Amino acid sequence: MELKECLKLIYDRISIRRYQPIDLPDELILEILKAGNAAPSAGNLQARDFIVVRDPETKKKLAIAALEQMFIAEAPVVIVVCANYPRSMRVYGDRGRLYAEQDATAAVENILLAAHALGLGAVWVGAFHEVAVSSILNIPEYARPIAIVPVGYPAEKPEKRSRYPIQELTHWEKW
Repeated sequence: MELKECLKLIYDRISIRRYQPIDLPDELILEILKAGNAAPSAGNLQARDFIVVRDPETKKKLAIAALEQMFIAEAPVVIVVCANYPRSMRVYGDRGRLYAEQDATAAVENILLAAHALGLGAVWVGAFHEVAVSSILNIPEYARPIAIVPVGYPAEKPEKRSRYPIQELTHWEKW
């Protein structure tokens, strides 16, 4: 992929919240997850885990736990990305908690870009009740759900949202 193609992929990605009722093959999901795991991670410890949800009832429970964002239940596949604290803390101690969360969030961005590159739509959902999501998915206490990512073929084409001018966000050497 040329640099311009890579940048186009980044700039063209948009959040999709409506999906066609078409199932996704496991191979496609695994490709997206491999891209997620290719994200940088502290010490290459890959302190993140992925839970793939297809069951309609479980997706509905997740949607309710995510402040009733019911589009989550309509996606063919939902990926829950978790920070795996012990995987990072065994090397970095308490600071490893932050690194595991960073590892997980980096994976989420790669998942979003991979889905877009494969002609799919996805959105990063961060608004949810962690305890409820952990309970629904039997996530162990040593892990933390970081994001819910519904994935599917887009059934919408939203307008690109505006961004702040980069000059307003950039500070050279000092704030």
